[in-house]
Amino acid sequence: MDAPDTVDEAVESEQPTSARDVWRAARARRRALRSEIRRFTQRSRRRRVLWLSVVGALILLIGGSVAAAYSPLFAVQKITVVGATTLDPATVESALDAQLGTPLALVDTSKVKAALLAFPLIETYALEAKPPHDLTVRIVERTPVGVIRSDAGYTLVDAAGVVLSTTSDQPAGQPLLEITGGTDSRAFESAGLVVRSLPADVRAALTGVRASTADDVTLTLSSGLTVVWGSEDESALKGVTLARAIALNPEASTIDVTSPEVAVIG
Repeated sequence: MDAPDTVDEAVESEQPTSARDVWRAARARRRALRSEIRRFTQRSRRRRVLWLSVVGALILLIGGSVAAAYSPLFAVQKITVVGATTLDPATVESALDAQLGTPLALVDTSKVKAALLAFPLIETYALEAKPPHDLTVRIVERTPVGVIRSDAGYTLVDAAGVVLSTTSDQPAGQPLLEITGGTDSRAFESAGLVVRSLPADVRAALTGVRASTADDVTLTLSSGLTVVWGSEDESALKGVTLARAIALNPEASTIDVTSPEVAVIG
């Protein structure tokens, strides 16, 4: 008689869930979903606030730096010229006085260039801003190679043929250049390179340079010695050979170093 009761209990345990239970489960799921959405929203909001704070700080920092750089707080109060040997640094500095009072970031490079063009001896230059108030101008001067004689006097030129000055008298220590074809010729280019490559003692004694082509540069020293140099090729080796030949042959009237391995003494 007990078996039917067991069947009835099993049937009852399989009864479907009531509507109230379904509603409660749905409400619990909605609550969990809303809670999760709130947590996600809060995390997103915190990340957004942090990101905006960082961006704002960077904008303020950059903006403040730019404003300060362009303000009178960083205006030029001192100009220093470095690298001048032949030129008077004070004269060059005075030519750039127009930049005094200008914020370092607003220094007019075109006006600086225009002012420095008045000094032919300046080959290159570079500007260095040194906050808060210093502007340094580093210059490289042209190296004269000699003078060309004309009706106007003696014109001092560098290896590129740039005119550095013209005087009525020959400048001391500058050799007379006698170059066929003038400063635009290949002969002048070769002669200029030769003069620039000479050892200091030979350059100091140089009184004349002749060349009709790029391959027949000839030098004259204050002692009366004539040096047949040839082209500018292997000039460093030729200089060593010449110094040794002069030391061994002090009475020589000519030395040919066209072939730098062997000097020909005359």
